[in-house]
Parts: sequence; structure tokens; C-alpha cells
Amino acid sequence: MDSSQIYDAIVVGSGIAGLSSAAFLCRDGIRTLVCERGETYGGLVNSFDKDGFTFDGGIRAFENSGIIIPMLKQLGIDLEFVKNPVSIGIGDDIITLTSKESLKDYQALLERNFPTSKEDIARIIEEIKKIMQYMDILYGIDNPLFLDSYSDTQYMFSTLLPWLAKYRKTLKQIRKLQMPVYQYLRGFTANQVLVDCIAQHFFKDTPAFFAMSYFGLYLDYTYPKGGTGILAEKMSTYILERGGMIAFDTEITSIDVDERVIKARDGRIFSYKKLIWAADMKALYRSVIPESIANDKKRRFIGNWRALVEHSHGGDSILSIFVATSLTREYVKNHCGAHAFHTPARKGLHSMDLNRWKLIIENGKMSRQRAHQELEAYIKEFFTCTTYEISCPVLRDASLAPEGQTGLIISTLFEYDLVKFIKDSLWYDEFKELCIKTSLEVLGKDLLPDLADHVLFSLCSTPMTIEQLTGNSEGAITGWAFTNETIPSECRFAHIAKSIRTPINDIYQAGQWSFSPSGLPVSALTGRLAAKEVSKKLK
Repeated sequence: MDSSQIYDAIVVGSGIAGLSSAAFLCRDGIRTLVCERGETYGGLVNSFDKDGFTFDGGIRAFENSGIIIPMLKQLGIDLEFVKNPVSIGIGDDIITLTSKESLKDYQALLERNFPTSKEDIARIIEEIKKIMQYMDILYGIDNPLFLDSYSDTQYMFSTLLPWLAKYRKTLKQIRKLQMPVYQYLRGFTANQVLVDCIAQHFFKDTPAFFAMSYFGLYLDYTYPKGGTGILAEKMSTYILERGGMIAFDTEITSIDVDERVIKARDGRIFSYKKLIWAADMKALYRSVIPESIANDKKRRFIGNWRALVEHSHGGDSILSIFVATSLTREYVKNHCGAHAFHTPARKGLHSMDLNRWKLIIENGKMSRQRAHQELEAYIKEFFTCTTYEISCPVLRDASLAPEGQTGLIISTLFEYDLVKFIKDSLWYDEFKELCIKTSLEVLGKDLLPDLADHVLFSLCSTPMTIEQLTGNSEGAITGWAFTNETIPSECRFAHIAKSIRTPINDIYQAGQWSFSPSGLPVSALTGRLAAKEVSKKLK
């Protein structure tokens, strides 16, 4: 084998977890290769340009969570952040969160829209306050895993050790909040529409703590100048400047475990001492060659784990519409702000039969034309009841759209299996046009009444788009679904350091598939943890 193809460490996947791993490996002087199946880096942390507009293709803003800023500081990467105010709206009633005191505004918003449920709302608000206090403790200091040295005794005794004591106590309280958020909220109110308006923009069976903590996380949101993709750009530059390599169009399809050799789809072969898999977890276990594992017991164990992973489902996905408009920035700022979560109707998703689409596609007696019509009706109703996330990059960075114009990113949770059925039924393009038309009509009623007359162009991204671009099974955007009976990854905060382990010799994992629930901070943290373990083993 050519020596140029032999690496101390190989990282598979160049999302934020893979880039974090590779950056810290290169900082430690480890000969590192990043293998990326696509044509660019970033995964769900990316931005793209079209006709002078910059859109964020994945994550819309960053929450620091005591992780992102310390990581950048430790690497010496300079990134400029601006405030990212979040708005919450129901119909034409919208508020902007500016501080913890905004919780009173949120309570008033709910009370205005659900005046008969004021006592229930008051109890829910008290729960949010309690969870925000837990968040203050969890993220009260920069994550100590990003400390290079523990030699500062004053910091250890005055800051770190007192925080650890409170942290452990808080984790015990969090364990009591693991039930699904819908079930949790129904313990406070019988008003299903109220529950929907609070929680329907979260993933199915999201744990109560994870969902209810978001009021505090919204206050932590920041936006990087240049768009969210600038983070991946800066980290990739860091890797390359320190001798690392990034190989694009390099999809790994086979792993010889005992020989520590991987093979790309195009036939290229690379060997490694340690490997960090920061890509889709199903792809990892599909790539392992069982015959390459000499130990029978180990081979059977990995086979059983592969079966669990294969039969597990990826988390929820989203449908996004990217809209370039001639609306002024002042108009958008006054109507929805830079980043909004908006529920257009006071009826909630549970006012419709959310399983109707499954019955339609499973009905073998229904004609193709009738199924098409029924699904169109379902989709139109869905778009009137769902909650939207609306992001306006130019309101946070004036360079991200032409002067006097505004780009909008409009997203909602959407079912991968429904989109796949539609694509297989050969009306995918028509479906995307329907989504664009309907969502713009819905948002034009109350939130942005002048929207329809100011659209310059629009694009639609579906769960299948995400799957195609990132390789994430089922277009998942936060790893494993909470609906899995057994989640094939670590999901206990106190044991996140264990999440990087796999049953495969010399292979570690990082990213949204390694810990549940996941997101940008957790992906960066697991990437750091994996790199730290690999550096320690190699040295």
C-alpha cells in the first residue's frame, strides 16, 4: 500500500462532529484524513448562495450551551457572532424573547389565545421556570471537557468543583422529566390545542426536559456573521492548515476490522490506526465485513448490534422552503423578526387525523388518482395546522441578501415516509410546488400579508433532500427517533463520555447518532471526546 494512504486517524463524515474530531486530532499532531461522501463539508451546518441571497441549508442558529464558544476558543478559531432574537407567535399575535423576563410575555400570549386555561398556563409556566433553573446550572460554566489543563487550583476549587456538585444534583432532577412532552403537558391541562401550540414543533416523543428547556435555549441563540456554514468553513481551514486532509466524494463502503482498512465506493483503499465514524450509523454497520472479525464472540456481538441499529428509526425530518423576496428588511423585522416559531391557527395538529396519510398509502384498493387527491387534501390541511420555523438571515447580517430585498427560510417537521411514497408515485415535483404554494398562502394570511406579491424565487427541500445531501437515514436531523423502543446510543447526560464507544475494535463514533437527543453542541462535544480518546490511545 502507498504510504500516502496510511493515516494515524481517519474520520468518516465532515459534519460538525467530524470536523471537530479532525480539528483536535490535527492540533495534537495526529496524521488525519477526513472522508466525506459528498462534495462539500458541514453536513447540517451549511449555507448556500443563489442570486445574491445566502440561505442556511441546515441549522438556522447556534446555541452555545457552554460548548461552542469554548471549543472555538480552545482551537483559536475566530468567529464573529451577533444576537439572534427569537419570536413566538400564534395567528397574528407575536412576541419577541429578549430576557428571562420575556417568560411573562409568553404567559400573556398563551392567556390571550386560551383565556379559559389561565390556571393551567400558570402551572406550565412555573414548570418552565424550574427547568430554566436547571439549564442555568447545566450550562453555568464553559464545559470542562474543553479545558486543556486542570492545573489552575483557584478555578478548580472556586468554580469547577462547586459546579460539579450542583451538576450531579441537577441530573437527578432531570431524570424525572424523561416522559414524552405531550404526556407531560397533559398532566397540567386537558386543552389539547394549548398543548399543541406549546409542543408541536418538537419531535415525536421528545423528552419533557429537552422540549421545555428550549425557552431558555432560545435566549442563548446566536448567529455567526456570514451564515451558519461559516463555522464548517473555518474548521475545515483549520484542519487543512495543520496538515490534515479532506477527501470529498469518498463514500466508505467496506471496513476490514482486523486489518484496519477501509475502502471507498470508487475502489480507493486507506488504512488507519484509529477510526472515528461521524456519519450515518447504519452506514457504519453495513460497511463492516463480518468475515474480517476473527473472534467469533466479537463477530456475533457486533452482528446483534448491527441488527438493532438496522431496525431502529432515524429522528424526525423537516421540509424547508427557501424564498427570495422583495420585501424590505424593516417589513420582515416588524412582522416576524429574525427568527420566529409561528403557529398560524389556534386549532393545533391534533384537530386533524395525523395518521390519515398512512391509511391512504396503505389502502391497496384506492386508485392512484384518488390517493393523490386524498394526500393533497391532507397536505393542505397539515400546512394550516402545523408550526413553522421562519429564519431571516439578512436581519442578522446585512450582507446576506441584496439591498432592499430579504431571504426567508420557512421550515416545518415533515414525515419522511410520506415524501418517499410521493416520490415513488412520480409526483414529487408537483408535491414540492404544492408545499411552496400552500405554506406561502398560510403565512400570508396573518404573519406576512404582502408575501405573495413579493416572491422573486423559491426552492423546496424535503426529508429526502436531506437524506441525499447528508447521508442521514430517513433525513433525520437529530439522530435516533425518540419513538424507538431501544435507542441504539447513549442518552444519559451523566454518561455522555461513553457515547463515543462502539463494539468494534479501534473504531469510535461521534455526532448526532452517538448521543440522543443530539444537536450542534452535542455533536461538537462528542467529536471532541472521540478525538481526545484517539489522541490518548495513539500517544
